[in-house]
Amino acid sequence: MNSTVLPGSAHLDTFAFDHLPPREQWPELIFSLPELQYPERLNCVADLLDKMCATGHADSIAIRSQTESWTYSHLLATVNRISHVLLEDMHLQPGNRVLLRGANNPMMAASVLAVIKAGCIAVPTMPLLRAKELGVIANKAEIAAALCSENLREEMELAVQANPILTQVMYFNHQGDDGLEALMAGKPAEFAAVDTLAEDVCLISFTSGTTGMPKGTMHFHRDVLAICDCFPRSTLQSEKSDIFIGTPPLAFTFGLGGLLLFPLRVGATAILLEKLTPEFLLKAIDEFKATVCFTAPTFYRQMATLAKNFDLSSLKKTVSAGEALPAATREAWRQATGLVMIDGIGATEMLHIFISAAGDEARAGATGKPIPGYQACIFDEHGDMAAPGVVGRLAVKGPTGCRYLADDRQKNYVHQGWNLTGDAYEMDADGYFWYRARTDDMIISAGYNIAGPEVEEALLKHPSVSECAVIGLADEERGQIVKAFVVLKADAQASADLSKEIQDFVKNSIAPYKYPRAIEFMTSLPRTETGKLQRYKLRTPAASSS
Repeated sequence: MNSTVLPGSAHLDTFAFDHLPPREQWPELIFSLPELQYPERLNCVADLLDKMCATGHADSIAIRSQTESWTYSHLLATVNRISHVLLEDMHLQPGNRVLLRGANNPMMAASVLAVIKAGCIAVPTMPLLRAKELGVIANKAEIAAALCSENLREEMELAVQANPILTQVMYFNHQGDDGLEALMAGKPAEFAAVDTLAEDVCLISFTSGTTGMPKGTMHFHRDVLAICDCFPRSTLQSEKSDIFIGTPPLAFTFGLGGLLLFPLRVGATAILLEKLTPEFLLKAIDEFKATVCFTAPTFYRQMATLAKNFDLSSLKKTVSAGEALPAATREAWRQATGLVMIDGIGATEMLHIFISAAGDEARAGATGKPIPGYQACIFDEHGDMAAPGVVGRLAVKGPTGCRYLADDRQKNYVHQGWNLTGDAYEMDADGYFWYRARTDDMIISAGYNIAGPEVEEALLKHPSVSECAVIGLADEERGQIVKAFVVLKADAQASADLSKEIQDFVKNSIAPYKYPRAIEFMTSLPRTETGKLQRYKLRTPAASSS
């Protein structure tokens, strides 16, 4: 851990700096583009909000919901008033961590921005987390204060009772005299952003738990601007006329970027939705005439069958990330909408997407190429950089990188200055990256290496299969066998005959040794709140049919 305060830091509470990994364990950071040359001192919210208001966007719509429409000037005034409450009423100091809880709505967005503008560190959390999970986060990040939506009060109160470290909670979307809105009412609409360093931590994002124990990833003010100046600039080519919409929670970096930071950077509009179903998202795209959509492959797959019922003509770009995008889903979406999906891989550790492709640059089945500002390569089993055509560990570097909060797993994520994402990829001779599996999802059966997603891709093409997941199951004879968990479409009935039919179907689609020797039918698959499949839950004995 670090023992001296970062020179020039605005943080009076040095917890974040003290719990960064040692510099020698950081990945190499590169700033290869002119737009990535940032000053030594910056507060990212001042750049995203104050500057936008000062340069002609004050009266533009920044955020819309089902019931509200906020201009940039209204959002700025709201953020400023919350900042006053944080410092004057809650007596917080720069560097203090603030836990944030709320669905995607304007006050949640304003609260995140206010915490950062006030020099504190935002720790957004998924709305569906329970008190026990909130306690883990609060204790690991040593969080004493929280801003929480009124409709999530019950679990928040339980967390406070169980974790003495949480000493004060302020509730928003709450009309009582003790709510955040009441305290804001008497505050000035002006607030000078705390003069933070570019390398002051402003955000701690906890991983969404696909492997069980979440890790806190620490991000600087500079990182927030860097993700806005890479993917949305080069791949999305965002404009002020764009209207962003989607489903990822603001507590998930995919959602924080795509549904708040990216729109603000160009003076565009963000649509924040609290109800998250495929049909409701399609209805909202139609209603708000959205131009850019962010959601996970599972949503796109379900939306493709419903798309004909809605006017989606306003849509220009649709972005998929959060988990691997099956080629069948990409094609179903293209047939339903005429749009070529923008696939992307990002990581909470990297803050947002670093490999992608759009339009004519996209290749079916490939994630894409490193976006401008990032580099990527493949490391083989010996830890050496691999040639094209070799499946190995994906490594990436750029202006953002992994810095875990007090976690020994930092040493596993960084290798020779590169970030190892935990994904098995193959790079072709043209520099395109092709997803094969999570590195811990590679199945070795009778000496064969089998990538679970390839088997899943074959399963999804069967007319009775709605969703599926594949894992390796320990087997005395073969080492592992391929086991598939299958969710059937509504008109299909689980049976031994159907199981045999699906197995034969896969044998005829890909190499026969890859077929699932065991199939278990389920009513649903375990997923995180962000839509990521939780394979580790399928590997436990408790993962039986529901």
